[in-house]
Amino acid sequence: MAWAAALMAAAVFSAAQAADYAGPLFDTHLHYNQEAWDGTAGPYPPAEALARMQRNGVKAIIANSRPNAGTQTLAAARETREAGVTVVPFVRLYRNRDDYNNWFRDESIHDMVQSELARGTAGGPYRGLGEFHLYDSANANGPVARKLIVLAEQKKLAVLAHVDDTAIDVLMAHAPSKGQSLRLIWAHTGIGGPPVARVQALLERYPLLMGELSYRPGLTCEGGMLCPEWRALILKHPDRFVVGSDTWVNQRWSAYDEIMGGYRRWLGELPPEVAQRIAWGNAAGLFGLR
Repeated sequence: MAWAAALMAAAVFSAAQAADYAGPLFDTHLHYNQEAWDGTAGPYPPAEALARMQRNGVKAIIANSRPNAGTQTLAAARETREAGVTVVPFVRLYRNRDDYNNWFRDESIHDMVQSELARGTAGGPYRGLGEFHLYDSANANGPVARKLIVLAEQKKLAVLAHVDDTAIDVLMAHAPSKGQSLRLIWAHTGIGGPPVARVQALLERYPLLMGELSYRPGLTCEGGMLCPEWRALILKHPDRFVVGSDTWVNQRWSAYDEIMGGYRRWLGELPPEVAQRIAWGNAAGLFGLR
């Protein structure tokens, strides 16, 4: 049995020595909030924000910002074009921090969304709604939440939702297709950490549900590599996961290199075709990017 132990040790050593993923990244959860840019006078003006994306090989982003002026700024910036970054703009439901806890029943949010969709951006039309938060899953039944889910499916807009697993079922039930045609990106794949088995069940129930992996409890283990149950789930559903930075506070901008480096590290242990899909291909396919 010594030979078997030697083979196992070699496999472990080989995995530990795997090269980091070196291909393009699609940051599917990027905020350019007011405190980051503040009319370009903040600590991360467009040139600085785009430099961080460029040096990390980020070729496309889902941009959503509080307020939406941040997304508008990135979509219009000369630096964005020079960095070769494609902006996929989403309408954020927040004009200010007060909206986090009330958007799902505030008719003025619905009106704001309609205005933003009609306006579009310098980089093209909005492609989605969110990120939005539901700290209580019961609020997924709010009248504005219901209307926006219907609107998203009808207009073929993706949704970026920071919610628990219960709210996923509630939101999907509001869609005309009952979740069979709604493109929902699940921020953090459930930041509360629903078990892998529950995540798998939801993926199998809703064919267009995708899990975004920032902040996901239990995703990585020692050395920043994928924990075994998450590696198994990703290999079983390689077309259903994406990565993102979640630059919700400026500290996340300061740590942008480390965040993207962490993704490259564990992506490197996956089969190359799986790594490419999670890093780039799944999100690119969702929005028709080459």
